[in-house]
Amino acid sequence: MSGIDECLLEAMRLPGARGAALVEWVSGLALGVVGEAPGGDHEVMAAETAEFARNAAELPVFTGPDGATDPHAAADGIGVPGPGVPDTRIGPVSDKELPVEDVIVVARTGYHLMRFLEAPYEGGVFLHLWLDRAQANLALSLMRMRDLAERLVLE
Repeated sequence: MSGIDECLLEAMRLPGARGAALVEWVSGLALGVVGEAPGGDHEVMAAETAEFARNAAELPVFTGPDGATDPHAAADGIGVPGPGVPDTRIGPVSDKELPVEDVIVVARTGYHLMRFLEAPYEGGVFLHLWLDRAQANLALSLMRMRDLAERLVLE
């Protein structure tokens, strides 16, 4: 798979999928949308989920001290992948490495899955999938989102 539209359409094939979007998380702009938007407005959804995603990706309560992957790691590099270990962290934003990969919000009637992706430009993007809680399989959806994110090519 290569394009945004193909990725979003494939995400919509998941059981319970109501809407999907690729959002630039610094500006809050939707780069692509498909299906419904929570609240009915894709632009508002993109801006609000981007604000939430920024907080999850930047606040030390979620990322640990100095943005390290290990909450007990110091600035000496502990918790940072070494030689031969794949680096699965998200690209740098403002000189900080972001250890957050996924954000899952469980609401009364639905799930919101956000998967952070590396982007070829300053800032970053995340894939947002909105699912109907009564019809969705959360574990399956999360695994498929990760697969979609790996195959998505952003240019």
